[in-house]
Amino acid sequence: MKEIEIKHVYKHYPIGNKEKFTALTDINVSFKKGELVSIVGESGSGKSTLMNLIGGLDSQFEGDIFVEGVNLRGQPDKMLDKYRKNKVGFVFQSFNLIPHLSILDNVTVALTLSNVTPEEKVQKATAILTRLGLESQLKRKPNQLSGGQKQRVAIARALINDPDIILADEPTGALDTGTSAQILEIMKEIADEGKLVIMVTHSEKIASVSSRVVEISDGRIIRDEKNKKYKKSKKTSMPKIEKSVKSENQKLSIRSAVRLAFHNMWASKTKNFLMSFGVAISIVALIIMLAFGSGLDQYIADVSHSFTNPNIVTISKQGDDLIGAFIHDPFTEEETQNLITELNTALEENGYEYRVTEEELLPGFSSITGMGITVNFNFPEGTEILPGEDGSEQTGETEVSYIYTTPPYYTDVNLIEGTLSGENEVMLTPAAYSIFNQLLGTEDVIGQKIILTVQMSGLDQPFTQEVTITGVIDTSVIQSVLAMYVDFDFLKSVAVANGLDPAAFPITTYYIDTDETTAAFLNDYIMSSSNYSGSIEEGLTSMFSEMSNTISIALTIIACISLIVSAIMILVVLYISVSERTKEIGVLKSIGARRKDIRLIFTSESFLIGLLSGIVGIILALGVYGIFVAVLTSLLGFAPLSLKWYYFLIAIGVSVAVSMLSGLYPSNKAAKLDPVESLRRE
Repeated sequence: MKEIEIKHVYKHYPIGNKEKFTALTDINVSFKKGELVSIVGESGSGKSTLMNLIGGLDSQFEGDIFVEGVNLRGQPDKMLDKYRKNKVGFVFQSFNLIPHLSILDNVTVALTLSNVTPEEKVQKATAILTRLGLESQLKRKPNQLSGGQKQRVAIARALINDPDIILADEPTGALDTGTSAQILEIMKEIADEGKLVIMVTHSEKIASVSSRVVEISDGRIIRDEKNKKYKKSKKTSMPKIEKSVKSENQKLSIRSAVRLAFHNMWASKTKNFLMSFGVAISIVALIIMLAFGSGLDQYIADVSHSFTNPNIVTISKQGDDLIGAFIHDPFTEEETQNLITELNTALEENGYEYRVTEEELLPGFSSITGMGITVNFNFPEGTEILPGEDGSEQTGETEVSYIYTTPPYYTDVNLIEGTLSGENEVMLTPAAYSIFNQLLGTEDVIGQKIILTVQMSGLDQPFTQEVTITGVIDTSVIQSVLAMYVDFDFLKSVAVANGLDPAAFPITTYYIDTDETTAAFLNDYIMSSSNYSGSIEEGLTSMFSEMSNTISIALTIIACISLIVSAIMILVVLYISVSERTKEIGVLKSIGARRKDIRLIFTSESFLIGLLSGIVGIILALGVYGIFVAVLTSLLGFAPLSLKWYYFLIAIGVSVAVSMLSGLYPSNKAAKLDPVESLRRE
């Protein structure tokens, strides 16, 4: 039975300007199993072109090539890949071994593409290599072998899938006479075992040992004759290669692709590590930016919560600026009812059971200066006031920047020292406390009496009130403001006692006392409203949070730019890698690798680069994080950084995603390479 039948085959190559070069002209020839055929001819005669057509490496031709009755012309790439994998074995003049793989791996790579189990691959490859006298060379690399040994490895690779056809392109062209004879004897044994062996050569000496000689000249067959002196080999020791049980499964497994990719990366480990290190720097920036943003938000939240009660909701009319937000006319009855309705609607729509009632609203102030109220203080007569820094006499009379009523959420926890103020008492911010100490030349003015002079709109004359300093309150975001805190009911009673109409006393703020979850929702709702404001702490916290978010976004953008640069670097390196490994890609395609397989191998390399970059980035980030924490703690007393465990997952995910996206173009380019052109690349 004819294994291969070629009928009226023409092969043309375009050479530009719609012209073409005819490499093969009306080729008609057939081959049977068991033949050892030499296709001879001068360089450029068309013999290698014919071999590429028979081997399914080149599918662009005119005419018909039947293999066991199946025409190769017009077949899809998928079928040709399967054909090369299972029906054809290639042996090349320059061996075309993959340099970074061991001898064993070079032979088993064809089985790897068929998803054969590791145990079966090793067993079959070891048996063939042992028969070819290479049992002691399994772990070596190709550059550690002689030319003859390399060609034996190439033969073993061609035989591993038990193909019916062996195509050898100048199999002894790079070997000495003695080694050539050994290789030819092996080829003869393979043919005599029943396979079709076709050798392309320009040597008549090699052709003389073949069972048949086909001569080509200028693309035409000019001679086709059998060697009457041919005698079959007496050796019958070539191992019987059984078809792999999984030979029908043509898919390269992800696991095998990753393993091949790892071998490829390890072959250029220095280059790949340096590339991964460069990407890792971007990952470090990303992790630190996330930690900084999270830490700063957490620090602001912790500071804010340490001075506020999470169960309290503060509501004021919206102002034009941060301080002005707390300086307004009182809520009217209608505005109060509208506020209650609006809040309860929001609570109901979001599934909260709590409802605001008018009885639960507690009136109060956040700030009273600026509403027609001016407050000055003086020390009682007889109090010794120190001279100023320039020696001038000081009166001890100073205007306070702000006076606040004590919020209901301030407790003893907020005190730096002393006690909370009540009737005829005030508390100071740390800034005011420091000023008072300087005026009196003391280290502690708690217990000191001062005289407040208060001018309020609605009163013709200011009134005075002697009060006692009872404590220093830790007000966090306004610690540096020269301010006092007084009890709301006390201040109102004094104002009314001095002639102010109680109805005219401005009430600008409501407090709602509820559970923490509901309070958090209401605070968020109020802060997002265009009609209301929260407490000064909430307002400042919101402002600083926005600043923190802006800074974090800016730093994240910088990190992203760094990642983009890294992505371009990966793309360039992988693109160059494709160019450097063009022949390797051609070899893989010659043994049946599909486009998907090539793409998967290079995509796996991108994945490993991303994974390595992420791991290195995490290790470096931990070191940088430690340095930042130490330096910031030393300089500021705290470090606004917070590492979350999931940042590491984000880092790995981003690194892998960036690397794989960067590898899309190079992997597609590799998959689309023409196998014939690839094998010609030096």
